[in-house]
Parts: sequence; structure tokens; C-alpha cells
Amino acid sequence: MSQSADQGTGAGAGTAVAVTGVGLVTPAGADEHSFWERLCSGHSTARRRPELAGLPVDFACPVDSLDLDEAVGGRSVWRMARFVKLAVVAARQAVTDAHLDPAVWDGGRVGVVLGVGVGGVSVLVDNAAKLAASGPEAVSPLLVPMMIPNAAAGEVAIALKAGGPSLAPATACASGATAIAVARDLLLGGSCDVVVAGGAESVLTPLVVTAFARMGALSTRTADPAGASRPFAADRDGFVLGEGAAMLVLERADAARARGGRARALLTGAGSSTDAHHPTAPAPDGRGAERAVRAALDQAGWAPGEVGHVNAHGTSTPLNDAMETALISRLFPHRPPVTAPKGVIGHTLAAAGAIEAVATVLTLERSLIPPIANLDALPEAFPLDCVMKEPRRQRVERAVSHSFGFGGHNVALAFQRA
Repeated sequence: MSQSADQGTGAGAGTAVAVTGVGLVTPAGADEHSFWERLCSGHSTARRRPELAGLPVDFACPVDSLDLDEAVGGRSVWRMARFVKLAVVAARQAVTDAHLDPAVWDGGRVGVVLGVGVGGVSVLVDNAAKLAASGPEAVSPLLVPMMIPNAAAGEVAIALKAGGPSLAPATACASGATAIAVARDLLLGGSCDVVVAGGAESVLTPLVVTAFARMGALSTRTADPAGASRPFAADRDGFVLGEGAAMLVLERADAARARGGRARALLTGAGSSTDAHHPTAPAPDGRGAERAVRAALDQAGWAPGEVGHVNAHGTSTPLNDAMETALISRLFPHRPPVTAPKGVIGHTLAAAGAIEAVATVLTLERSLIPPIANLDALPEAFPLDCVMKEPRRQRVERAVSHSFGFGGHNVALAFQRA
């Protein structure tokens, strides 16, 4: 996934993968245009949620701009948990954007790689309550296929008639980025001609929110939910939980050109590593994460100084943002502009890396870098060029997107203007 036989040969040697379609459903919008407009506004989507009332943290970043049942349509919707519905909607958008038609493509050459960290936890919790209250007969016979994390990959494959490899990597908050890295390998290894890849997550339940709050991961800024997610700010105190999905259609660049497809950007490298340090805390010096970034740069054939933009993981937690600052300032002393979408959309866990990959593609396309929400000034100890207050108009040729997850998982994706 991170380093292969083509490492270091670069896009010019035929290792480039084209992003030919994108689709997403996020707290900032259920299509790329509304998502991009809200992301560039720098205004958070966090707000109080009635189902979280009375908890130590009663706010989150939900997806509520569309009726998911209506968007999915058909009779199959009744067997899908919420995270699966998000994934199906995003995948359909991406395939439509790529101008591909599942009714006529060779489905055996189409793969699906969809990262999910948790799965249908709300379905599990609901059925556990039914079991306790009413006994075994109250438990749904669909509980298992609705709650398992790979349900999203399976349902997307069914919806798209994709008969190639269908995989569900689980690397916590790096899962969406891991899926994109795996998809690249499937394409360059010749296993697939098209891969629909990304991530999905929906865990805005009292149990999960409470669990994250109990471990001290969430912001407790309950008096100001919209100001709670503040990546790289001196007074950051934790992340805000979000939900969503994003999917990218990936093809070998030469094959995409041959069919007349539009390359929105090129995925020229992907790197992964593990901190091997702690179950939840990142290695403070960022050396593990640096290995992932350097592997992505090696695959792309870039020197660090050629990177023109960093889409940071930027969780708004004290430990992550300090580690990522150390990594960026050490590896990129030329100070490329940095953004962090979680200030607007919160932390969507397994979906984050995929949503941020789409944001990176849009930055390359539109020569516009979104600002980091709620960041007015950097701490003196953070020598970064963070985009603040308003979007920055700047042509970017090459960018990297960082994703890190519990368990010490690190993934970096290198994207280039098409």
C-alpha cells in the first residue's frame, strides 16, 4: 500500500492514477459545490443535537441537508445502516461525475475500497436495548449485515454492479485515505481498471459521543459549539465529532485518457506507516508520520520542496496538532500553505481522509485554499503558514493530504494538478 516496485519512478513513468470523479455527503453539504462553498466560508457546522442533550458534550457536526432514504431510493434502503446510505449516495455521485455507467461497464474490472472505522453502532445499540427489554425475538435478523463495517463496501458494489475486489480497510481515522492508497495499488497492479474508493462513518450516538468524551478526545466548549473545532489554535481542547462519506473514482491515467475521461487531478503517490507508540496518542516527534509522507513523495518522484500545499489532518486536539506541526515544519521548511477542513466539518473519523482528499483535488482545480475555521492567530511555537480567516487564491501544482488514526496509523496522499 505504501511502497511498491514503482516507488520513486514518479508520474511520468506511468505510475499516475487519475481522479476522474468525486462524490461526497458531509456536514458542509451533500454535493461538491455546497461542500466547497461552506468549506471556503470558514464557518463551522457544529451545533447542539437533541439526541445528545444532557451529555457532557451535546454538540456535533451532522449531515442533515438531505433525506438519505429518499436519496438512496428503492427497497434496499431498509436493510442499510446510516453509514452505508452515506456511502452509496457518495459513490453514485462520484461515478456520475466520472461519466461512467455501471449498466455498461465491465463490472468484473471495477473494484470498491471503502474504509469504515466503526460500522453500524447505532443499530447494535438499538438491538441490544430490544434484547434486554423484550428478549431474543425482538432482535432484528438483519442486525449482523447492518452493523458490520464491510457492509458499506458490499452495498456500494451491489449498487454499482462492481464485481472486482471489494475491500473494507479499517485504520481508524486514516481509513478513508488507506482505501485510496489500496485502490492505487489495485490499479497499478492490474487487478482493476476502475476503483471507487473512499470512506464513510456515522456514529453520532450518545454512547459513542460519551465514549470519546470520557477519553478526553472531544472539545468541551459547550457554550460555543461553532467555535469548538479550532485546528492549530493555542486554545484548542479537542475535536468535534462529525459524520459523512466521500468517494473518488480512480483510473490509470493513460486508460482514463484513452476513454476520453477527464482527470480532475492525479494521485501520484501514497505512503503509509505505523507509529508503534501508543493506542491513541501520536508519537510526539512525528517521525512515524514523516515516514508515510516521505514514502508518498518518493512514489510521486517529488522532493519535499516541490510540495505547494498541505491539507493537514488537523484534529484540534493538543497532541495531534503539535505533532503535525513538528512534522510539517521539519519536512517542509519552505512553509507551504496549510489548511485543515475539520474546523468546518468536524472529525468524520473513517470518512475524514477521503473528504480531505476531495478538498485537496478541489484546491488543485480551483487554485483556492480554504481557511481553517476558528483560527485567528497561531501559537508562537507553531512555525506554519496556516490559511486563516478567508480563502487564499493561489495556484498549487502539488499537494499532500495527511491522515492519522488511533493505533498509530499514518497515511499520506500526494496529488498533482492534472
